[in-house]
Amino acid sequence: MQQEPLPGKLHGRHVRMGTEAVRELYDQSYFGKRVREGLDLSLVEAAYLLDRSRIQVSGTRGSPLDFRALFEQASAAEKGFEFRYVVYKDLRERGYYVQPGVPDFRVYPRGGHPGKTPAEFYVSVVSERTPLPLADLAEPVRVAGQMRKRLMLAVVDEESDITYYEAREKAPSGSMPKEEPAGLATLLEDRVVLWDPQGSERLHRDGFYGQPVGGRLQLSLVESAYLLEKGLIKLVDRQGAELDVEEFGRRASTIENDFDMKYRVYRDLRNRRLVVKTGFKFGTHFRVYKRVDAPQKVPHSEYLVHTVSADHVFHLPVISRAVRLAHSVRKAMLFAYQGDGVRYMEVRRLKP
Repeated sequence: MQQEPLPGKLHGRHVRMGTEAVRELYDQSYFGKRVREGLDLSLVEAAYLLDRSRIQVSGTRGSPLDFRALFEQASAAEKGFEFRYVVYKDLRERGYYVQPGVPDFRVYPRGGHPGKTPAEFYVSVVSERTPLPLADLAEPVRVAGQMRKRLMLAVVDEESDITYYEAREKAPSGSMPKEEPAGLATLLEDRVVLWDPQGSERLHRDGFYGQPVGGRLQLSLVESAYLLEKGLIKLVDRQGAELDVEEFGRRASTIENDFDMKYRVYRDLRNRRLVVKTGFKFGTHFRVYKRVDAPQKVPHSEYLVHTVSADHVFHLPVISRAVRLAHSVRKAMLFAYQGDGVRYMEVRRLKP
Protein backbone atom coordinates (compact mmCIF):
# COMPACT_ATOMS: atom_id res chain seq x y z
CA MET A 1 0.00 0.00 0.00
CA GLN A 2 1.51 3.32 -1.09
CA GLN A 3 2.10 5.80 1.72
CA GLU A 4 0.72 9.31 1.61
CA PRO A 5 3.32 11.93 0.59
CA LEU A 6 4.89 13.66 3.56
CA PRO A 7 4.15 17.41 3.78
CA GLY A 8 6.90 19.99 3.52
CA LYS A 9 7.23 23.73 3.03
CA LEU A 10 9.65 25.66 0.84
CA HIS A 11 11.92 28.02 2.80
CA GLY A 12 14.36 29.76 0.46
CA ARG A 13 16.96 27.16 -0.49
CA HIS A 14 15.60 24.24 1.50
CA VAL A 15 12.33 22.42 2.18
CA ARG A 16 11.41 22.02 5.84
CA MET A 17 9.82 18.67 6.70
CA GLY A 18 8.18 17.67 9.97
CA THR A 19 9.47 15.22 12.57
CA GLU A 20 7.72 12.27 10.88
CA ALA A 21 10.06 12.71 7.90
CA VAL A 22 13.06 11.91 10.07
CA ARG A 23 12.04 8.29 10.40
CA GLU A 24 10.71 7.89 6.85
CA LEU A 25 13.37 9.77 4.92
CA TYR A 26 16.50 10.18 7.03
CA ASP A 27 16.61 7.03 9.15
CA GLN A 28 15.81 4.77 6.19
CA SER A 29 17.48 6.48 3.21
CA TYR A 30 19.58 9.34 4.63
CA PHE A 31 17.84 12.20 2.87
CA GLY A 32 18.23 15.67 4.34
CA LYS A 33 19.71 17.14 7.49
CA ARG A 34 18.17 16.68 10.90
CA VAL A 35 17.16 19.87 12.68
CA ARG A 36 15.21 20.56 15.89
CA GLU A 37 11.96 21.12 13.98
CA GLY A 38 12.33 17.95 11.88
CA LEU A 39 14.26 17.58 8.64
CA ASP A 40 15.66 20.05 6.10
CA LEU A 41 15.91 18.87 2.50
CA SER A 42 18.13 20.61 -0.02
CA LEU A 43 16.35 21.68 -3.19
CA VAL A 44 17.88 18.86 -5.20
CA GLU A 45 16.77 16.28 -2.61
CA ALA A 46 13.30 17.80 -2.46
CA ALA A 47 12.90 17.74 -6.25
CA TYR A 48 14.02 14.11 -6.37
CA LEU A 49 11.55 13.05 -3.65
CA LEU A 50 8.72 15.14 -5.07
CA ASP A 51 9.18 13.51 -8.46
CA ARG A 52 8.75 10.13 -6.73
CA SER A 53 5.65 11.24 -4.82
CA ARG A 54 7.45 10.71 -1.51
CA ILE A 55 6.75 14.27 -0.40
CA GLN A 56 4.50 17.20 -1.22
CA VAL A 57 5.75 20.76 -1.11
CA SER A 58 3.87 23.97 -0.47
CA GLY A 59 5.20 27.35 -1.50
CA THR A 60 5.75 30.41 0.64
CA ARG A 61 2.07 31.35 0.24
CA GLY A 62 0.86 27.89 1.16
CA SER A 63 -0.14 26.78 -2.34
CA PRO A 64 1.12 23.33 -3.44
CA LEU A 65 4.07 23.14 -5.86
CA ASP A 66 4.24 20.46 -8.51
CA PHE A 67 7.58 19.16 -9.80
CA ARG A 68 7.79 21.74 -12.58
CA ALA A 69 7.13 24.67 -10.26
CA LEU A 70 9.67 23.51 -7.69
CA PHE A 71 12.27 22.74 -10.34
CA GLU A 72 11.88 26.17 -11.95
CA GLN A 73 12.14 27.97 -8.61
CA ALA A 74 15.17 25.90 -7.61
CA SER A 75 16.86 26.59 -10.94
CA ALA A 76 16.36 30.32 -10.42
CA ALA A 77 17.64 30.16 -6.84
CA GLU A 78 20.74 28.00 -7.42
CA LYS A 79 23.08 28.39 -10.38
CA GLY A 80 23.67 25.01 -12.03
CA PHE A 81 20.75 23.36 -10.24
CA GLU A 82 19.61 21.44 -13.33
CA PHE A 83 23.07 19.86 -13.72
CA ARG A 84 23.30 18.91 -10.06
CA TYR A 85 19.84 17.37 -10.20
CA VAL A 86 20.81 15.13 -13.13
CA VAL A 87 23.93 13.93 -11.28
CA TYR A 88 22.16 13.50 -7.93
CA LYS A 89 19.39 11.45 -9.55
CA ASP A 90 21.91 9.27 -11.42
CA LEU A 91 24.01 8.53 -8.35
CA ARG A 92 20.95 7.77 -6.19
CA GLU A 93 19.61 5.41 -8.84
CA ARG A 94 22.99 3.66 -8.93
CA GLY A 95 22.40 2.79 -5.28
CA TYR A 96 24.66 5.35 -3.60
CA TYR A 97 23.80 7.42 -0.57
CA VAL A 98 24.39 11.03 -1.60
CA GLN A 99 24.35 14.14 0.57
CA PRO A 100 24.87 17.79 -0.32
CA GLY A 101 28.37 18.92 0.56
CA VAL A 102 31.54 20.54 -0.74
CA PRO A 103 31.95 21.16 -3.59
CA ASP A 104 28.51 19.76 -4.57
CA PHE A 105 27.90 16.30 -3.02
CA ARG A 106 29.40 13.68 -0.75
CA VAL A 107 29.02 10.09 -1.94
CA TYR A 108 29.31 7.14 0.41
CA PRO A 109 30.79 3.76 -0.58
CA ARG A 110 28.49 0.88 -1.39
CA GLY A 111 27.47 -0.77 1.86
CA GLY A 112 28.19 2.43 3.78
CA HIS A 113 26.06 5.36 4.81
CA PRO A 114 26.25 8.58 6.86
CA GLY A 115 27.01 7.84 10.48
CA LYS A 116 28.51 4.45 9.64
CA THR A 117 31.30 5.16 7.17
CA PRO A 118 33.12 8.25 5.91
CA ALA A 119 32.21 9.57 2.49
CA GLU A 120 34.34 8.12 -0.31
CA PHE A 121 33.95 10.88 -2.90
CA TYR A 122 33.56 14.60 -3.03
CA VAL A 123 31.60 15.36 -6.20
CA SER A 124 32.03 18.47 -8.35
CA VAL A 125 29.37 18.94 -11.04
CA VAL A 126 30.09 20.95 -14.18
CA SER A 127 28.51 21.48 -17.58
CA GLU A 128 30.56 20.53 -20.62
CA ARG A 129 30.10 24.11 -21.83
CA THR A 130 31.56 25.69 -18.68
CA PRO A 131 35.25 26.68 -18.87
CA LEU A 132 37.05 25.31 -15.83
CA PRO A 133 40.01 27.31 -14.45
CA LEU A 134 42.85 25.16 -13.19
CA ALA A 135 42.56 26.76 -9.74
CA ASP A 136 38.89 25.74 -9.51
CA LEU A 137 39.89 22.12 -10.06
CA ALA A 138 43.24 21.99 -8.27
CA GLU A 139 41.88 23.34 -4.98
CA PRO A 140 39.11 20.68 -4.59
CA VAL A 141 41.68 18.04 -5.58
CA ARG A 142 44.02 19.29 -2.86
CA VAL A 143 41.27 19.43 -0.24
CA ALA A 144 40.01 15.95 -1.15
CA GLY A 145 43.53 14.57 -0.81
CA GLN A 146 44.00 16.20 2.59
CA MET A 147 40.70 14.73 3.77
CA ARG A 148 41.58 11.31 2.34
CA LYS A 149 38.70 11.47 -0.10
CA ARG A 150 38.52 11.04 -3.86
CA LEU A 151 37.32 13.85 -6.10
CA MET A 152 34.70 12.86 -8.66
CA LEU A 153 34.21 15.30 -11.52
CA ALA A 154 30.73 14.81 -13.01
CA VAL A 155 30.52 16.41 -16.47
CA VAL A 156 27.00 16.87 -17.85
CA ASP A 157 26.86 17.21 -21.63
CA GLU A 158 24.30 19.04 -23.76
CA GLU A 159 22.04 15.94 -23.84
CA SER A 160 22.22 15.56 -20.04
CA ASP A 161 24.41 12.46 -20.28
CA ILE A 162 27.03 12.27 -17.55
CA THR A 163 30.69 11.35 -17.82
CA TYR A 164 32.49 10.79 -14.54
CA TYR A 165 36.17 11.46 -14.00
CA GLU A 166 38.43 11.16 -11.01
CA ALA A 167 40.98 13.93 -10.48
CA ARG A 168 43.76 13.41 -7.97
CA GLU A 169 47.25 14.59 -7.14
CA LYS A 170 50.03 12.37 -8.43
CA ALA A 171 53.70 12.10 -7.49
CA PRO A 172 55.31 10.12 -10.34
CA SER A 173 58.71 8.56 -9.76
CA GLY A 174 61.10 6.34 -11.66
CA SER A 175 64.29 4.36 -11.16
CA MET A 176 66.74 5.47 -13.81
CA PRO A 177 70.48 5.60 -12.95
CA LYS A 178 72.38 8.88 -12.84
CA GLU A 179 73.90 10.18 -16.07
CA GLU A 180 77.59 10.59 -16.89
CA PRO A 181 79.36 13.43 -18.77
CA ALA A 182 79.06 13.18 -22.55
CA GLY A 183 81.19 15.90 -24.19
CA LEU A 184 80.78 18.82 -26.57
CA ALA A 185 77.52 19.71 -28.33
CA THR A 186 76.44 22.46 -30.74
CA LEU A 187 73.20 24.42 -30.90
CA LEU A 188 72.04 24.41 -34.51
CA GLU A 189 68.69 25.64 -35.89
CA ASP A 190 66.25 24.25 -33.30
CA ARG A 191 68.09 21.33 -31.76
CA VAL A 192 71.46 20.32 -30.40
CA VAL A 193 73.94 17.78 -31.78
CA LEU A 194 76.28 15.89 -29.45
CA TRP A 195 79.40 15.06 -31.40
CA ASP A 196 81.22 12.46 -29.30
CA PRO A 197 80.14 8.96 -30.47
CA GLN A 198 80.93 7.28 -27.13
CA GLY A 199 79.16 9.99 -25.14
CA SER A 200 76.20 9.85 -27.53
CA GLU A 201 75.92 6.10 -27.17
CA ARG A 202 76.19 6.26 -23.39
CA LEU A 203 73.54 8.97 -22.97
CA HIS A 204 71.10 7.21 -25.28
CA ARG A 205 71.72 3.78 -23.76
CA ASP A 206 71.70 4.74 -20.09
CA GLY A 207 69.21 7.61 -20.09
CA PHE A 208 67.29 7.21 -23.37
CA TYR A 209 68.24 10.76 -24.35
CA GLY A 210 67.93 12.08 -27.88
CA GLN A 211 67.83 10.38 -31.24
CA PRO A 212 70.98 8.76 -32.72
CA VAL A 213 71.75 10.00 -36.23
CA GLY A 214 74.88 8.55 -37.79
CA GLY A 215 76.51 7.75 -34.47
CA ARG A 216 75.83 11.19 -33.06
CA LEU A 217 72.98 12.20 -30.81
CA GLN A 218 70.43 14.87 -31.70
CA LEU A 219 68.98 16.35 -28.54
CA SER A 220 65.81 18.37 -28.01
CA LEU A 221 65.97 21.79 -26.41
CA VAL A 222 64.69 20.62 -23.02
CA GLU A 223 67.05 17.63 -22.99
CA SER A 224 69.98 19.92 -23.81
CA ALA A 225 69.05 22.43 -21.10
CA TYR A 226 68.85 19.67 -18.50
CA LEU A 227 72.18 18.11 -19.46
CA LEU A 228 73.83 21.54 -19.59
CA GLU A 229 72.46 22.49 -16.17
CA LYS A 230 73.75 19.19 -14.75
CA GLY A 231 77.20 19.84 -16.24
CA LEU A 232 76.99 16.73 -18.42
CA ILE A 233 77.59 18.50 -21.74
CA LYS A 234 79.49 21.57 -22.89
CA LEU A 235 77.44 23.63 -25.32
CA VAL A 236 78.51 26.07 -28.04
CA ASP A 237 76.73 27.84 -30.88
CA ARG A 238 77.67 27.57 -34.55
CA GLN A 239 80.27 30.30 -34.14
CA GLY A 240 81.93 28.36 -31.35
CA ALA A 241 80.82 30.69 -28.54
CA GLU A 242 80.16 28.78 -25.33
CA LEU A 243 76.60 28.96 -23.98
CA ASP A 244 75.78 28.83 -20.29
CA VAL A 245 72.40 27.76 -18.94
CA GLU A 246 70.98 31.30 -18.87
CA GLU A 247 72.02 32.16 -22.42
CA PHE A 248 70.86 28.84 -23.80
CA GLY A 249 67.49 29.29 -22.08
CA ARG A 250 67.14 32.75 -23.63
CA ARG A 251 67.85 31.41 -27.12
CA ALA A 252 65.63 28.37 -26.65
CA SER A 253 62.74 30.64 -25.63
CA THR A 254 62.99 32.45 -28.96
CA ILE A 255 62.68 29.10 -30.74
CA GLU A 256 59.90 27.63 -28.59
CA ASN A 257 57.42 30.00 -26.95
CA ASP A 258 56.58 27.81 -23.96
CA PHE A 259 60.13 26.54 -23.44
CA ASP A 260 60.49 27.83 -19.86
CA MET A 261 57.23 26.25 -18.74
CA LYS A 262 58.03 22.94 -20.43
CA TYR A 263 61.57 22.88 -19.11
CA ARG A 264 60.52 23.31 -15.47
CA VAL A 265 58.36 20.20 -15.80
CA TYR A 266 60.97 18.26 -17.81
CA ARG A 267 63.65 19.00 -15.20
CA ASP A 268 61.36 17.95 -12.36
CA LEU A 269 60.45 14.68 -14.07
CA ARG A 270 64.08 13.85 -14.82
CA ASN A 271 65.02 14.68 -11.23
CA ARG A 272 62.40 12.13 -10.22
CA ARG A 273 64.51 9.57 -12.14
CA LEU A 274 61.96 9.24 -14.95
CA VAL A 275 62.61 9.06 -18.69
CA VAL A 276 60.96 11.93 -20.56
CA LYS A 277 60.38 11.96 -24.32
CA THR A 278 58.26 14.07 -26.61
CA GLY A 279 54.52 13.37 -26.53
CA PHE A 280 53.88 15.00 -29.92
CA LYS A 281 52.30 11.93 -31.47
CA PHE A 282 49.78 11.88 -28.60
CA GLY A 283 49.08 15.62 -28.69
CA THR A 284 50.82 16.24 -25.35
CA HIS A 285 54.15 17.70 -24.31
CA PHE A 286 55.70 14.53 -22.95
CA ARG A 287 55.42 10.78 -22.72
CA VAL A 288 57.07 9.45 -19.59
CA TYR A 289 58.60 6.10 -18.64
CA LYS A 290 59.42 4.85 -15.17
CA ARG A 291 62.42 2.97 -16.56
CA VAL A 292 64.00 2.11 -19.89
CA ASP A 293 66.69 -0.54 -19.60
CA ALA A 294 67.71 -0.55 -23.26
CA PRO A 295 66.74 1.54 -26.32
CA GLN A 296 66.31 -1.70 -28.25
CA LYS A 297 63.54 -2.82 -25.90
CA VAL A 298 61.48 0.21 -24.94
CA PRO A 299 58.41 -0.59 -22.78
CA HIS A 300 55.10 1.22 -22.92
CA SER A 301 55.31 4.64 -21.32
CA GLU A 302 53.27 4.98 -18.14
CA TYR A 303 52.23 8.62 -18.44
CA LEU A 304 51.27 11.33 -20.85
CA VAL A 305 52.13 14.71 -19.33
CA HIS A 306 50.83 18.04 -20.55
CA THR A 307 52.13 21.27 -19.05
CA VAL A 308 49.69 24.08 -18.29
CA SER A 309 50.16 27.52 -16.78
CA ALA A 310 48.88 28.47 -13.34
CA ASP A 311 46.13 30.59 -14.95
CA HIS A 312 45.15 27.91 -17.47
CA VAL A 313 41.45 27.40 -18.20
CA PHE A 314 40.38 23.88 -19.15
CA HIS A 315 37.67 23.22 -21.70
CA LEU A 316 35.92 19.97 -20.88
CA PRO A 317 35.87 18.54 -24.45
CA VAL A 318 39.68 18.94 -24.51
CA ILE A 319 40.02 17.02 -21.24
CA SER A 320 37.67 14.35 -22.59
CA ARG A 321 39.77 13.84 -25.72
CA ALA A 322 43.05 13.77 -23.78
CA VAL A 323 41.82 11.27 -21.19
CA ARG A 324 40.19 9.01 -23.79
CA LEU A 325 43.38 8.95 -25.89
CA ALA A 326 45.55 8.20 -22.85
CA HIS A 327 43.22 5.37 -21.84
CA SER A 328 43.22 3.92 -25.36
CA VAL A 329 47.02 3.63 -25.31
CA ARG A 330 47.15 2.38 -21.71
CA LYS A 331 48.64 5.47 -20.14
CA ALA A 332 47.69 7.82 -17.32
CA MET A 333 46.95 11.44 -18.26
CA LEU A 334 48.76 13.94 -16.06
CA PHE A 335 48.50 17.72 -16.16
CA ALA A 336 51.58 19.48 -14.77
CA TYR A 337 51.48 23.00 -13.35
CA GLN A 338 53.51 25.29 -11.14
CA GLY A 339 52.33 25.38 -7.54
CA ASP A 340 54.53 24.73 -4.55
CA GLY A 341 57.09 23.40 -6.98
CA VAL A 342 55.84 21.39 -9.95
CA ARG A 343 52.58 19.57 -9.21
CA TYR A 344 50.82 16.85 -11.15
CA MET A 345 47.13 16.14 -11.44
CA GLU A 346 45.91 12.87 -12.90
CA VAL A 347 42.50 12.82 -14.59
CA ARG A 348 40.96 9.48 -15.50
CA ARG A 349 37.56 8.08 -16.47
CA LEU A 350 35.52 6.72 -13.61
CA LYS A 351 32.71 4.20 -13.70
CA PRO A 352 30.67 4.59 -10.50
